[in-house]
Amino acid sequence: MSIRLITFDLDDTLWPAAPVIERAERVLRQWLADRVPRLGDFTPERLAAFRQRVLAREPLLCHRVSGLRRQVLRLALAEAGYAGKEQEQLAEQGFQVFLEARNQIAVADGVHQLLARLQGRYVLGVLTNGNADVRRLGLGQYFDFILCAEELGVGKPDPHPFREALRRGGVAAGQALHVGDHPLDDMTGARQAGLRSVWFNPDDRPWPGGAEPDARIRRLDELPGLLARWSRPAP
Repeated sequence: MSIRLITFDLDDTLWPAAPVIERAERVLRQWLADRVPRLGDFTPERLAAFRQRVLAREPLLCHRVSGLRRQVLRLALAEAGYAGKEQEQLAEQGFQVFLEARNQIAVADGVHQLLARLQGRYVLGVLTNGNADVRRLGLGQYFDFILCAEELGVGKPDPHPFREALRRGGVAAGQALHVGDHPLDDMTGARQAGLRSVWFNPDDRPWPGGAEPDARIRRLDELPGLLARWSRPAP
């Protein structure tokens, strides 16, 4: 079957995620230091400790990163003596500060060029466990739908997000392709739902084991050539 639907992961696929998140957390820490003095120094180590405590209590938040960050802030504020409406307001304000900084991403020109080239020839979708918003980044016009774990209530590698993408795209699993960087969340998740998978692996890491993806690419601009090869009739 020919490919009709392509879904993309976002973080570490369409852009490097670590510098963006590190900067957003610095912005949040500065905001907390200015606005929530009783909290004290909200170091990365304290953040990690609060995150582990929240996940131990609510493990299903592991793929709902916005909900997880809100709960981390609530727990930290509660232990600093903030309660009730004040706690909720500060947690939400802090989360919005983080989210604003988290969506300050410089998307490479090549990403725009690739998506513009694919748009119209394929149904394009987003499948993300993160909380970056392509509409804030000037990429929303390329995609026919956007699916995030926070809204679905479950994230990759669970097959539900992939099956929902098939439903939104109106295609069979054999007509769909997922592109992502994560061997488990993206590659295994896609395979379990019956989609083809392309591993975006710019650092040429070795495959960690298990069933391999259908293809590997080190640059996103390799994708159109791969699709063209797949569309050729067998000799």
